[in-house]
Amino acid sequence: MRKLTVSAFISLDGVIQAPGGPDEDRDGSFAFGGWTVPYADEAIGAHVHGLLSQPFELLLGRRTYDIFASYWPNVPADSHSSAIADKFNAVAKHVATHRGDDLRWHNSHALNGELAGAVRALTHQDGADLVTFGSADMARQLLAAGLIDELCLLTYPVILGRGRRLFDDDARPSAFTLAHSAVTPGGVVIARYVRHGDVRTGSFE
Repeated sequence: MRKLTVSAFISLDGVIQAPGGPDEDRDGSFAFGGWTVPYADEAIGAHVHGLLSQPFELLLGRRTYDIFASYWPNVPADSHSSAIADKFNAVAKHVATHRGDDLRWHNSHALNGELAGAVRALTHQDGADLVTFGSADMARQLLAAGLIDELCLLTYPVILGRGRRLFDDDARPSAFTLAHSAVTPGGVVIARYVRHGDVRTGSFE
């Protein structure tokens, strides 16, 4: 089976909307686009490169796909982001969308049918592991279905108050093990959590 990892830049209050730029996603009159930019450093870059160092394919919601498709194919060859761009442009991209006829980014494929079933079938196929970035609406549905094997969260020391969030009340209760953690010089906590069965409870009495 293929492993499914969700990677997200997340605020202290759980917002993951528009981390990369002011015009990335203004839905809901979101006013803080680009909130991760002041914290960018070599440690975060090294983490992203490490995450993508093994074979992978992308699993994306339609909104994130459109943002990526407008950016990564246009990254200059001499840019500091060119290595990531080369990988994103080459790998297979599986997209949760109702408009599968206009996926023009190279090697893009629309998921067919109900999301959870389509992703479950995808994880049972042979191939590289799946990595999701952003894609809050899709990620929440996958959390509800219990399909996410790993969460790779970069938690930024900001509270945004409003915006699209990763977690909601529909997430399936699940336990996770902290497999790795680090703190960047700017105070961003990088943590990788691996699914580890059901939630356990107890009593201090």
